[in-house]
Formats: sequence, C-alpha cells, structure tokens
Amino acid sequence: MGQRSKNRALVRFVLLPTIFLLVVLLGGLRIDAQTRAFIFLPPPLITLILAVLLMLLFARGRLIKFEGWVSSDRPALTNVSHALTLLALFFASAQALNSVMPESGLLHWLFSFFLLWTLLNNQFAGFDARKLVRSLSVLFGTAFALKHLLLASLYAPEGGWLRRLSGALLEGVSLGTLDTESFAPATGYISFFTLALYVVGLILLAPTPHRDEEHEAHKLLRAYEKLPHGERLAVREAIQAEQTGPVIELPAAKRAADDEDELDEETVIKSKPKTSQRNPKS
Repeated sequence: MGQRSKNRALVRFVLLPTIFLLVVLLGGLRIDAQTRAFIFLPPPLITLILAVLLMLLFARGRLIKFEGWVSSDRPALTNVSHALTLLALFFASAQALNSVMPESGLLHWLFSFFLLWTLLNNQFAGFDARKLVRSLSVLFGTAFALKHLLLASLYAPEGGWLRRLSGALLEGVSLGTLDTESFAPATGYISFFTLALYVVGLILLAPTPHRDEEHEAHKLLRAYEKLPHGERLAVREAIQAEQTGPVIELPAAKRAADDEDELDEETVIKSKPKTSQRNPKS
C-alpha cells in the first residue's frame, strides 16, 4: 500500500508536470526548411479557445474531477501543485493543437473550424474517461495526418512534378488562399513526439488522484451519515443480520396467520378430554 502511494505521488507531482511542460515547449517548435534553424511559434488565440473547450470536455467526461485535484481538505502545497499541473495541462492542450494546425492562410481557419465544430459537438456526447482519450487520439491523429503527411507532401519544395502540379492546381482554384508555410521534415517528427507525449499524459491523468487518507470505509461512512434515520436503522439491522447469520423475515400477514394456527392448535389440545386408562380385569 505504501509503495502504491509513492508511485501515485511520483506520477502526480513529477511525471505529469514534466510531460505537459515538454508538450508546451515542443508544440510550438518548428525547423526552417532553408536554414535548419529552430523557430518557436506561440499558440494563436484560437488554440486557447479550443483548449478551454478541451478542459470543459475533460471535466464533463470525468477525466478530470476538479474537486479531487483542488480541495479545502488538502494541504496548501498540494493544492498549489495540482493547480499548476492543471495549468500546464491547459497550455499543453493549446500547444498540441498548435502543432497540428497550419500556421497561416485559409487552411489555418479551415482546421480551426473543423476542430471547433468537433469539440463543440463532443460537449453534448456521452463520454467516459477511456472513450474520451480514444476519441481525442483519433482527432489529433487525423489532424496530424492532414497537416504533416498530406499538406507537407503537397507543398514540399523538393517534391516531384505531380506534387508541384497538384499544389499549383489547389492554389489556382483557391486564388492563392491555400498557401501555407513549409518547414523541414523534422518538424513532423517533433509534432508526432509531442502528440504522443500529450496522449500519454492524458492516460496517466485518469483516474483522478486518490486521496491517501481516504479509503472505501471513509466513503461508506460519509454516505451513511447522509442517510435518513430510518435508513440508518435498516443498515445497522442488515449489518447485524450478516454478522449473526442469515435471518429470514416473513411478511406481516404470514406471521399473523402462523400465530393464529399455533393458537388454534393449543386450543384444540386443551379442549380435548383426557381419557383415563382402565386396567383390564383379571
């Protein structure tokens, strides 16, 4: 039990903040295609709005129980640490979205509308923690494939004539509004590693941190205190019956009928005349 508490504390106070801070740092990292220099892009405003929707979705899908992370029953340092972890999760969500969205142009707004529409619809869908993580993994995986596989191959400067032709056709149809920045292929690897870290963090995030001082007995006691007086008596009688053995209770009508039968039998026995035994004549 002590080792389990240590492992939970290690994940909660060390591993989760480290993962989310790495996502924050890597989510905006790009590598220039020409100079191979590192470029850090801050998250756009739309990614912050999408991150708010993600946090609401986490709360609705019970991936995060805010009352389990920040509570007046916890020490102040624990509450501060948990609050900073949730803040890191918020910015990590924004940077994970930043890594799978085009940086500018019409494609940036098309991706933004796609993600916004999906997250708004998910607010009204039924999710538990596991289904929510799987759904978000598919969502981020789809956005990653569209940006770093499809669009990167279309706009790659070293691509073949077919890629250049399809890119030129798209630009001609859209009047140049589909133009996007091109980065080095290593940017896709960084984005993939960032999304993998983010999904691992979401998996470790569920379930909500357990309170070390809380066990099932404490939860049962608190639930018992909330019961009315009559139900408390019923619970105590059930516990006593379980300790002393199974007690089969008959309905009231059945018990009354059995009592009447016993009284009738006693009356018949009492009213029956006693016959004296006569000795046979010798």
